[in-house]
Amino acid sequence: MLLRRRATSKIALGVAALLAPTLLGTTATAAPATGPGSSVAAPATSSLTWQGCGGDIPATVECTTLKVPLDHRKPGGKKIDVSLSRIKAADPVERRGVLFFNPGGPSGSGLFYPLALSGLLPQSVKDRYDLIGFDPRGVGASSPLACGTTTADERLTYRPYKDATFAKDVAWARDIADRCRNRNKETLPHITTRNTARDMDLIRAALGERRISYFGLSYGTYLGSVYTQLFPRRVDRFVLDSAVDPQRVWRGMGQSWAEQAETAFDRWTDWTARHAARYGLGDTPAEVEGLFWDIVARADREPLDLGGTRFDGAEVREYIRWEITHPSVAARTLGLLRDAAAGKPVPAFPTFVPTDNELASYLAIVCGDTRWPTAPAVYRADSRRDSVRYPLYGDSVSNIFPCAYWDRPVEAATKIDNRVPALIVQNEWDSQTPLATALGLRRALKGSRLVTVDEGQGHGVYSLGISACADDVATRYLTTGRLPARDVTCAADPLPAADSRSTSQGPSTAPARLPFSGR
Repeated sequence: MLLRRRATSKIALGVAALLAPTLLGTTATAAPATGPGSSVAAPATSSLTWQGCGGDIPATVECTTLKVPLDHRKPGGKKIDVSLSRIKAADPVERRGVLFFNPGGPSGSGLFYPLALSGLLPQSVKDRYDLIGFDPRGVGASSPLACGTTTADERLTYRPYKDATFAKDVAWARDIADRCRNRNKETLPHITTRNTARDMDLIRAALGERRISYFGLSYGTYLGSVYTQLFPRRVDRFVLDSAVDPQRVWRGMGQSWAEQAETAFDRWTDWTARHAARYGLGDTPAEVEGLFWDIVARADREPLDLGGTRFDGAEVREYIRWEITHPSVAARTLGLLRDAAAGKPVPAFPTFVPTDNELASYLAIVCGDTRWPTAPAVYRADSRRDSVRYPLYGDSVSNIFPCAYWDRPVEAATKIDNRVPALIVQNEWDSQTPLATALGLRRALKGSRLVTVDEGQGHGVYSLGISACADDVATRYLTTGRLPARDVTCAADPLPAADSRSTSQGPSTAPARLPFSGR
């Protein structure tokens, strides 16, 4: 789901096709934990009853539903559903245990993520683990949230700052927060990363497992790191792919995109100028940059018609922000933007509008995990400052947001500081979780090792055709438990000679309005 990398179509289309069937599964109730961060003693056997998932889901995939406490501080109180799927280990003799998955978001559905990944994961991993997918609380089939948002609300989640529209943005942020609160008064305070991690431990116990292994992408790296902090003795082998810095959740992570984008933009304009004979967008980086900003100004005066959808200057900036980590993609897009600005017809530019549930569950996490500034003046000042510091995207990610009007979080954010072993894998050029944020997670997880893909492009690494070297390190760790002796730098695999992303008839990506997206 919105996996922005070379394997996008393989997983995104697979997940989309699999989400349509109705989940059919029996329900079990989890034994309560003895405290907010405690582990649950694993039973000798699983307490779950599995059955087919229904629809077109293959029989190799089983489904069930586990009831967990809404408020883990009150284990005997109200329960909510967490929907699970399982693909059993292919080789019972080699089976080691269970491998949980989270595809990111926050708000990514992971229920059928194991099935979508099963064609990409090495057989040696599938031989050793039951692959466990689940929708986190509030998401998809797991007691889903809804705020009653509209398409217009969802498309403009991150709004560019303008003095003239700031009062409207403040009213919009307050309205979204009020709608979410009014519709989910009892539930909303408990849709947090800490509680999802606690749910994972209840799933572990219900499966009859002493420990779990885990593969988390993007936001999933933060969820995984929170689990290591709350339940260090339950951790087996954790692969954290495209990492969130736990010290920057969550407003700081959004602002990291703007910081990273400026370096990536300079790299892109230099690359595009060096390929002027192919793209004709300027002979120098300054000429490429000038063309881009001329188009942005043109779109701000009159939005561009991009295949039937109107894009203003802020939307053009956001589109390029996603693509500049893939220079050839962004160069082709700039050529199309130039044509559109000249009044020429261009192919449709894909766009992504999250569903009400995706936006609601995303806001629940990013607003409920941490306390945001509450004064509109802070957002106004930060946006004005960051529009100068980081002109590509700084004003949008520092602007007012519904979290300004959220209720105070029930718990403080988890401080990650432990020596639990884990493997972090990271592309050098990642638009959503920059290398700097992976370094932040590496510092917090002192027992971890970091694999950096030199010149790696896009969001996500493992089993996605980015680097055979990085894949080998991760597979070796999952199958043997051996971490590298020190941090590793791997080379990115060569791109295909004819990169389809730069020769197709139209843009190949859609700028998501939800961040931290493994989706």
